[in-house]
Amino acid sequence: MENSKLSLRLDDWQKQVLATTGNICLCSGRQVGKSTVIAIDAGEYALNHKNKEIMIISAVERQALLLFEKVLAYIHQKDKKMIKKGKERPTKHEIRLINGSIIRCLPTGLSGHGIRGFTINRLYADEAAFIPEDVWQAVTPMLATTGGDIVLLSTPFGREGYFYRCFNDDNFKSFQISTEEVANKRDPTMRERMLDFIKLEKQRMSKRQYAQEYGGEFIDELQQFFSDELIKKTLTLSRRKSGGFNLSSPNRSLFLGVDCAGLGGDESTFEILDATHSDRIEHIENITRQRTLTTQITREILMLNSKYDLQKIFLDDGGLGFGVFSQLLEEESTRRKTIPINNASRSLDRDGTRKKKLLKEDLYNNLLRLMERNEIKLLDDPEVYESLKSVQYEYVDGKFRIFGNYTHIVEGLIRAAWCVKYKNLSIWIK
Repeated sequence: MENSKLSLRLDDWQKQVLATTGNICLCSGRQVGKSTVIAIDAGEYALNHKNKEIMIISAVERQALLLFEKVLAYIHQKDKKMIKKGKERPTKHEIRLINGSIIRCLPTGLSGHGIRGFTINRLYADEAAFIPEDVWQAVTPMLATTGGDIVLLSTPFGREGYFYRCFNDDNFKSFQISTEEVANKRDPTMRERMLDFIKLEKQRMSKRQYAQEYGGEFIDELQQFFSDELIKKTLTLSRRKSGGFNLSSPNRSLFLGVDCAGLGGDESTFEILDATHSDRIEHIENITRQRTLTTQITREILMLNSKYDLQKIFLDDGGLGFGVFSQLLEEESTRRKTIPINNASRSLDRDGTRKKKLLKEDLYNNLLRLMERNEIKLLDDPEVYESLKSVQYEYVDGKFRIFGNYTHIVEGLIRAAWCVKYKNLSIWIK
């Protein structure tokens, strides 16, 4: 199907999605065009139905806004005169149309509390596999009186949860689309580009990981590293209000963990843990920055050090992190505080007489044990939840592998949590 006005050429599976009525569950690999076709579906529904309430949700605002912005762009191109102006012009979270239909965009958070109370005619849930289970109890009643439809789209994430159940529910029309299948049907230039990328991803990933991320398959062998129950038990803290944190206290022990990302990569993250008390660690700051240069990351760290008088700064000195690490070593205020964590040597006991290489799983297991022992509390933040939930593990040829697609916050946390080695804490991890 080709729309001459919008110059859109759709794959056969996309045409089938648009022709489907009722509940839809779209499970796919990455980069297949699922958000594009769902944006068209939402835009067409809003344009062709009067006085309807449409809601787009995702676990975090960032993800929900991506789909919401595509819907707005589609409507603007298709029939921009239908979009209200003036006081009722589009906002960050709402589009009002001349025909009385409204499209809203809201993050669910961890409980769905912020989306309760609405009555809607159609629900779109992006990355539905990552929306907390508790949320659906708040969401589904919103459709009770209207008999509205639910449209779920996501990459798969294990054989459990609401998304997986809906995929196997006869009340949903389910689609399963692989990235390779889509690539092979594209025009020659795009096909070659996509297949080259897929080839690199196959080399980087295990067969099971590739099957999940690009095959759109539900895989038994891939396990969630931090359980939902453990995450829920650990994410209990609210951000400390200004004035609620004594910056002048001489006995504070604050540790910063940094995960560096470049201009085209994930977000850089800055995680601060308070290990002042000997029996517990508290998460006091979670900061993410997009499209960051090494100089910008360094400035952020210097600002945080000036504000909090950090005891130690942990970062990976490999790749992009090497530039940041080098810059911090040139600064008088940070050169003695900055600790590289990149397969570094770690002590197996307190006096440092036994050592071995520090591996990625050591860092992750350290955080896991702190959480299991209730000796660390993290911020009750949807993005922290999503990052923890995204971490998976598997065994390949007897070797343990940890991976995930939104792990940058956790990567900062596992480094900050290595503070157990640099503070005389009773929660020393062996």
